[in-house]
Amino acid sequence: MDVALRLYDSFEPRSDAYFFRVGAHGLVCFHGRNYNIKKRMSADETTLLTQDAAFVRISSDCYVNVSSVLEIAEDCICFGEGPGLNNRLPVSRRKQQLIRQAMNERPAAQHTVS
Repeated sequence: MDVALRLYDSFEPRSDAYFFRVGAHGLVCFHGRNYNIKKRMSADETTLLTQDAAFVRISSDCYVNVSSVLEIAEDCICFGEGPGLNNRLPVSRRKQQLIRQAMNERPAAQHTVS
């Protein structure tokens, strides 16, 4: 339990989250390697987060952390260390192209684009 509290307190969306979804009344759900964290954020905080260049909007309420994308395969993107089912997110081909473009614009890092 102590480890979970430390993760929640020291959580940094830009480096820790694979993707997040924006809900009603300022509730934002962050999805990471082995966790989902729900945080209530002010409208200003949510706006700053959604306008951050590290995230690409793939649906009306879902934003992907481009630096966490490991691979883009057929109809989904993969995050983290491996292609586990919990690390995959379905994405349309149009949105895949936006993610590829954002990955090419960021500083050189390890990523695979299929």
